Amino acid sequence: MQLNDGSSWCDPQGWGPVNENGISLAPCFQNTAVLGAPALVASIAFLVRGAYLTRHGRAHGLGHIPIYWPQQFATVVAIGALITHLWTASAGGISTSFAFGSLLVTWLLVIYLNRLESIYDIRSSNALFFFKLYSILATTVTLYSLHHNDEVDDDSLRYLHAYFYAIIAVFVLEALPRGSTRVQRQSDANSHDKANFFSRLTFHYMQSIVNLGYKRPLTIDDIKILPTESETQHGYDQLNAQWEAHKKDIQAHNDKAGADHQKSPNLMRVICKTFIGQFSTIISVRISHSLLQFLLPVLIEQIMIYIESDKSEDELPKARGIILALGMLTVSLAVSLLINQSHKKEVELALEIRNALVSMIYRKALILSPGSRKSSSTGAITNHMSNDAEKWLKDIGWLLGWFDVPLKILIAVAMLYRIIGWPVFCGLFVIVLITPTQTWVGEFFDKTRDAKAEAMDSRVLLMTEILSNIKTIKLYGYESGFKTKVEAFRDKEIALLRKSGVVLSFLSIVFTCLPLFIAFVSFAVYATVGGPNFTPGVMNAQVVFISLSLFGLLQHPIGSMPNITESTVSLRVSTRRIQKFLLKEELDSSAVQRDPILPKDPKVPVIQIADATFAWASVDTSIAAKGYSDDEEEADETTSLLSTERVEPSAPTLVDINAYVARGQLTAVVGRVGQGKSSLLSAIIGDMYKRQGSVKIYGSVAYVSQQAWICNATVRDNIVFGKTFNQERYNQVLFASGLLPDLEILAAGDMTEIGERGINLSGGQKQRVSLARAAYQDADIYLMDDPLSAVDAHVDQHLWEHLIGHKGLLKDKTRLLVTHGIHHLEHVDHILVVKEGQIMEAGHYKELMTAKKAFHQLIKDFSVSHRKKSKNSSAIAVDADAVAGTSSSAGSDEDETGTVISSQDGNMKDGDGEDADGELVKDEEAHSGIVGWDTFKVYCEAMSWDMFVATVVMFVIWEVLQLSVPLWLEHWVSVMDTTDHSVTYFLVIYAVLVTIYIVIDVWVGYVSNVIACIRASVVLHENVLARVLRLPMAFFDVTPQGRILNRFSSDIGGIDESVPDSFLSLLTCLSNFLGTLMILTFATPAFIFVIPGIALVYMIIQKYYIRTSSNLRRLDSVNKSPLYQHFNESLNGLSSIRAMNIKDRFIHENAARSNKSATATYASLMINRWLNIRMEALTSVAVFCAALLAVLNKENITPSMAGLALSSTSTLAYNVIWTLRSYCDLCSDLIAVERVHDYSNKRAEAPASTGVRIPKNWPQEGRIVFKNYSTRYREGLDLVLKNVSFEVQPSEKVGIVGRTGAGKSSLTLALFRIVEAADSYWARASAQESEGSAVEDEFDISDAFGGDTGAIEIDGVDISTLGLNDLRQHLSIIPQDPTLFSGTVRENLDPLNELSDTELWQALERAHLKTYISSLNGGLSFEVSQNGENFSVGQRSLICLARALLRKTKILVLDEATAAVDVETDELIQKTIRTEFKDRTILTIAHRIKTVMDSDKILVLEKGKVEEFDEPKKLMKAKGGLFYSLAHQAGES
Repeated sequence: MQLNDGSSWCDPQGWGPVNENGISLAPCFQNTAVLGAPALVASIAFLVRGAYLTRHGRAHGLGHIPIYWPQQFATVVAIGALITHLWTASAGGISTSFAFGSLLVTWLLVIYLNRLESIYDIRSSNALFFFKLYSILATTVTLYSLHHNDEVDDDSLRYLHAYFYAIIAVFVLEALPRGSTRVQRQSDANSHDKANFFSRLTFHYMQSIVNLGYKRPLTIDDIKILPTESETQHGYDQLNAQWEAHKKDIQAHNDKAGADHQKSPNLMRVICKTFIGQFSTIISVRISHSLLQFLLPVLIEQIMIYIESDKSEDELPKARGIILALGMLTVSLAVSLLINQSHKKEVELALEIRNALVSMIYRKALILSPGSRKSSSTGAITNHMSNDAEKWLKDIGWLLGWFDVPLKILIAVAMLYRIIGWPVFCGLFVIVLITPTQTWVGEFFDKTRDAKAEAMDSRVLLMTEILSNIKTIKLYGYESGFKTKVEAFRDKEIALLRKSGVVLSFLSIVFTCLPLFIAFVSFAVYATVGGPNFTPGVMNAQVVFISLSLFGLLQHPIGSMPNITESTVSLRVSTRRIQKFLLKEELDSSAVQRDPILPKDPKVPVIQIADATFAWASVDTSIAAKGYSDDEEEADETTSLLSTERVEPSAPTLVDINAYVARGQLTAVVGRVGQGKSSLLSAIIGDMYKRQGSVKIYGSVAYVSQQAWICNATVRDNIVFGKTFNQERYNQVLFASGLLPDLEILAAGDMTEIGERGINLSGGQKQRVSLARAAYQDADIYLMDDPLSAVDAHVDQHLWEHLIGHKGLLKDKTRLLVTHGIHHLEHVDHILVVKEGQIMEAGHYKELMTAKKAFHQLIKDFSVSHRKKSKNSSAIAVDADAVAGTSSSAGSDEDETGTVISSQDGNMKDGDGEDADGELVKDEEAHSGIVGWDTFKVYCEAMSWDMFVATVVMFVIWEVLQLSVPLWLEHWVSVMDTTDHSVTYFLVIYAVLVTIYIVIDVWVGYVSNVIACIRASVVLHENVLARVLRLPMAFFDVTPQGRILNRFSSDIGGIDESVPDSFLSLLTCLSNFLGTLMILTFATPAFIFVIPGIALVYMIIQKYYIRTSSNLRRLDSVNKSPLYQHFNESLNGLSSIRAMNIKDRFIHENAARSNKSATATYASLMINRWLNIRMEALTSVAVFCAALLAVLNKENITPSMAGLALSSTSTLAYNVIWTLRSYCDLCSDLIAVERVHDYSNKRAEAPASTGVRIPKNWPQEGRIVFKNYSTRYREGLDLVLKNVSFEVQPSEKVGIVGRTGAGKSSLTLALFRIVEAADSYWARASAQESEGSAVEDEFDISDAFGGDTGAIEIDGVDISTLGLNDLRQHLSIIPQDPTLFSGTVRENLDPLNELSDTELWQALERAHLKTYISSLNGGLSFEVSQNGENFSVGQRSLICLARALLRKTKILVLDEATAAVDVETDELIQKTIRTEFKDRTILTIAHRIKTVMDSDKILVLEKGKVEEFDEPKKLMKAKGGLFYSLAHQAGES
C-alpha cells in the first residue's frame, strides 16, 4: 500500500466536500463521510443485531435457502476485491485506509450476520439489505469522483470496479423474492411477514394481490397480509397492560391526594406511551421526508443559475446541469420512498391501536355491571367500536402532522428569508393574526363532533330498535311514526354537517388561500422596500420562482392545519368516549364464589346462598368507577317495576335470601309477577349487585334464558357450541330436546343455518335449541329460566319426560327451574316460593300444600286438576308469573313467522326458506369491478344535475384564476427591465387576481360542500330509510340486522363525510394537474413528446389499480358487518356467556373477526401505497425529463420560463397521485352510495295506500272470510297455508289451534298481509329475487285482481286491494311478545301522535294501568328504557292491550298474548277482553288448548290446512278428531 503522506488524514485537495472541478466530491470527504463513517455505523448495527438473534432468536429449523451459499461466495469475492484495491491504492492519505478498512471489517461481519439471519429468520435481513444498497450508491459516487480526478490512474480502479460488480451481485441475491423457496413455503407466516426489505419498500408484496384482483374478484382468503404486530392479541396485550397499570397509578395518587387534586385516567396518554417506539419511528421518517423535500427548490435554484450562466461569461459545464437533473430525480424518489413508508407504518400502528381498542371494548362489555349496562345501550357500545375506535385509523396521520408540518413551515420560512429577506415576515405576520382562529376552530369542532356523535348514537340506537322490532312495527302500521323519529335525529346531524361545512368554507381564506396571500404580501413589500436600505427589491427569476416553489411547498402544510386541528379534536373526543366506557363499573367477580370441581361429599349443596341481598341498582347510584367518578354517568334505572307499588331505584330486588340446592336435585322456583324469580337466577350467575351475604357454586353451569339466545350459525353449531362433537351424546340431546321432528322439517337438517336472532325458527324451536345447547354442555348445574312457556303442551310433556324430569337426560344433574307450569310441581324434589323479593316458603310439594299458605292457594285456584272442580268453568286459567326485574320478556311463541312447516307428503321445509344446503343468511355480496357511471349518476342526481354542473364550472374558473397568478409574475419578471409601468401597476393587478381567487375559493367550497353534497346526503338517507321501512318481512328474515344497520351507520357516515371529500378532492387535484401540464408544455414544448410514454405507463398502472382497489374496498366494507354482528350477538347473550364461563371463546372469535376486518382494511390501504410508489416514480421521471429538457435547451429558454416550469413541478407529484387516488377513492367511497342505493331500490311490499276508498269506520261488522287462501313465506318455497277456507261471523270469538308448525301464526300474518297470497301480484312484485323498480312505481290497482290466488275479505272488501296502512291500522293485535320501544309512555301508546292525552289516559284506565303510570315520574312522559326493560312482562302486555283499545277496530287478534304472564295479569287481560271487546271479532292464536276453550268456535289447522272448524263442545264430542286429541294431550278432555 502506498500513500502520498502517511501522516496526513486528507490529500492535498483537503476536505472539500466538492472537488475543484465542481462536479465531483473531494477524496477526503468521500472516504470519510460517504464510505468510512457509514461502514462503521453498519458494523455496530450488525453486532447488535447478531447479539439479539443469538439471545432472543428462535431457529426455524428449515435449513438454508438455495441462494445462501451464492450470497456468501459473492461476499467473499467483494472482500477480496476490496483488499486488493486497498493494497494497490496510490493516493488519498489516511482517510483512504480508514474508508476501505472500515468497509473490509463491515463486509466480514456481513458473512457472520447473514449466517445468523438464515438460521433465525425466513426473510432477508433489513440491515444487510440497506447496507448493500447503500454500498452500491456510495461506490457509484466514489467511482464517478475518481474518474474525474486527474491524479488517479484509471488502471488502479480496476479492482474497485470488481468490488462494485461483486456487491451488485450480493445485493441482487439479497433482494431476490424468496416465496418459492422451501423455507418460506413451509412457513405459516403471511405475505407481508415473508417480504424482504425491498419488497416492503416498494410494496411489491402486494403485486400478487394486484395481479389476482385484476383477473377475478378477490376473497378474504386471497389477502392474508396483515403484519403480526397489527393483530388484535398483540396490540391488546400491550395496551391493556399499560392501561391497567395507569389506572392503578391514578388510583394510588387519588388515595393520597386531596379532593381538589384528584386525577382521572387518560387513555390518549396511555396509547401514546404504549406505542412510543412506533410513534418515534414514524416521526423520524416524516422529519427525514420533510428535510429532503426542501432540497428540490435548492436544486431548481441551481438549475436556474446554470441556465443563466449561458448568458454570462462564466458558463458552467453541461455535466453540472445533468447532475442537477439527476439530483432532482434521486431526491424525488427518496422523498417518495420515505413518505410511503411513513404512511405504511401509520396504517400498521393505527390498526394495532384500533384492534386493541375493539378488543378492550368487547371484553369490557362482557363484564359490565347492571348499572353500566343500563347506561350503555347496544347501539352505543357498537358505535364505540365502529366509529370511535375507527377514528384512529382515519386520523392518526393528521395527529402526527403536529410533528412535521410546523417543521416544514419553519424550513420554508428560513429558505424564503435567505431569498427575499425580512419582507417574508410581513407575509408571515398574517399567520400570527389568524393564530387565535386555531383555538376557536378547535373549540368549535370539539363541540360539533360531540354533538354529531351524540345525534348519530341516538339515530343508530333507534334504527337498532326498529330493526329488532320490525315485525311488531309492521303489524301496528307504525312505520311513518318511527320514520319521523329517525328523521328528527337525522335533521340534527345534517344541521351540524351544514354548520361545519359553512365554517370550513370560510376557513379556506385562512388556510387554503393563505400561502397565496402570504406570497402576495411578501412580494409586495419586497418589490417596494425590500432591498438594501429599504430600496425596491430586485424581482428576478430566481427570487420569484424559487419563492413560488417554496410557497407551493408551504401551501400543503398550512392548508392541512384545519384538518390537523379538526382530526386531533375528533380523535380526542372519540378516545375520550372510549375512555368513559372503559371506566364504567364492572361486575364484582367476587360476588359469586365458583369452584369448578364438585365437592367430594355428595351431600354438600352445590348452590349455597346465605343471608344474601341483591339489587339491580348500585347502592351508589352515581355508579362511580373504581376510585374515579364520572360526572356524566346517569343514575341506574335498571329497576324492578313489576309490582303495583313503585320501587326506589336503589331498593334491593332480593332480600335475605337463604337457599341451598342439593346435588342432583330438581328444584322449582315459583311466585307471582315481579317477585324476583328470574332475578334469583341472575343473582346466582353474578348478574346482580350483591349487597351482603354469600353465594357459592360448585361445578360447571349451563344456563337457559327465558328469551332463547340463538347465534347466527347452523343448528349443530348452536347445540355443540364449541364443545368436541360426540355423535352419541348429540343424538341423545336431539331426542331429549324434541328436535328430531324439527330437523326433518329443515332443509339441511342440523346443518341448516339459523338466521340472526333465530329469525327462521319459531319460539318453541328456539327454546328447544337453547335447551339442547345446555344439555350438550354436560354441565353439573342447570339454571333454566322458564323454558317451557314457549312450547305446546305435548312438547312440554316430552321435554319433561325426556330431558328435565326424573327420567330425563339430565336426571342426575342439579337443576334449578323457574317455572309457571304448575302441573309439573308435584314431580320436583324441592320448591322455592318467591314473594316480594324473599323466599317465603321452601319444601316439597306435599309439605307446601299441607302448610296451606300462598303456594297452596295458587295451586288450588289455578292448577288443571283443581280447575275441573271450579264452579266458574268459563275462567281461562293460565300458569304463574313470568320474568322479574330487568329480565327480557319471553320470546315464546310457537310462531311460524319464520317457519314453513307444511308441504306435501310430509316433506316440510323451513319457512324462511333456506337453500338446499341449509344456508339462510348468505355472505354479503361484494360486487366485482369498479363502481360504474350509474352509481356516480345516482350521487349526481341526489345532489341535482344543476348543482353538479355549477360545481364543475366554478372549479374551472377557480383553476384559471389560480394559474393567472404565476403567469402574471412571469410576465412581470420578463418585462421588468424594458417596461415603462411602475411596480404599483404590477402589484395592483396582482392584488386583484389574488382577491378574486380567494372569493371564488370560498364560494366553490360553500356551493359544492354545503349545498350540493349535503343535499345528496339528505336525499340518499331519506330514500333508504323510506324503503327499508317498507321492505317485506321476508327480507328481514334472511338479512342480518348488522348488515342493514351498516347502511345506516358506516355507509351513511361515508356519504356524509368521505364521498364529499373524495369528490371535491378529485375536482381540485384534476384541475391542478391539468394546469401544471399546461404550464410545463408551454415552458418546454418538447415535454409534449414525453407525455405519451408516461401516459401509457400511467394507464397500465391505474387499470390494475382501480379494479383491485375497488375489490379490496368492497371486501373491507363487507368484512365489517360480521364483526358488528358478532358484537351485537354477544351483547344479547351476555348472561349465557357469563353463566357458562365461555368468555374466552367469544373473545377469541371477536379477535378472529377483528383480524379479518383489519386484513381487508390493511389490503385496501396498502394498494394505495402500491399505487403511490409507482406513480411517484413515474412523476419523478417526468420531473427529471422537464429539468433535463431545460438544461439541454438552455440557449432557447429564459430563466423566468424555466423557473415557472420547474417551480410548478414541486406539486406535480402531489397532483398526479391525488388525481388518480381521488378518482379511485371516489370510486371506493361510492360503494357506500351503491350499497345504500341498492337497498333503496329493493322491492318493497304493497303500497301504504292504493287509493281504494273504504268507509272511515271500516270494518263496521268484523266479518272475516278466507277463500281458498294459500301462502308461502317467499317465492319459490313450499306453501305454509293451503287452500284455507272458512268464515268468521261478526263479533265471533274464534280460537285457532294446531300442532307446532300447523300454520297458526301464519294465519295472523296473512290477515295483516305480512305475507301475501301465494303467486299473487303482490307476492311476485315484492319478491326480492325480482329485478326492476319499486312496486309503487308500476302499481296499477287492476293488477291486484285476477288469478287463482285465493283471497281474504273483511266486510266484503278484498284486503289485497287495500294499502297496507289502510289495512293494518284498521286491525288490532296483542302480540305474544309484548314489545315496548325506547321513548315515553305516550310515544309507545301513540307513535303516530294522533290521539289526545285524555284518550290515552282513558285507555290506560281500561287496561288497569292508570294508577301505576300516574305514579311514575312524568306520567305519560316517563321514559321507557330499551326493550321496555323497566316494565314487567305483565305491564308490557297491558300497555299492548291499551294500544288495542286505542285502535277501536272491530277485529282483534290475540297471538297467545297471555303465554308468558302471571295469573293476575292474565285475569286482567281476559276481563278487559270480555268487557271492552265483547262486540268485536276476536281471533286467538292458542298454543295451549285451555286458553280457548270458551271460544265460540275453534279453527283446527294441520299442515297448513283447515282440519276442523266448529264449536268447542261439538269438537270435543268427536273423539276421533284432531282437536279432541290435542285437548286430551293437554289434560282438557
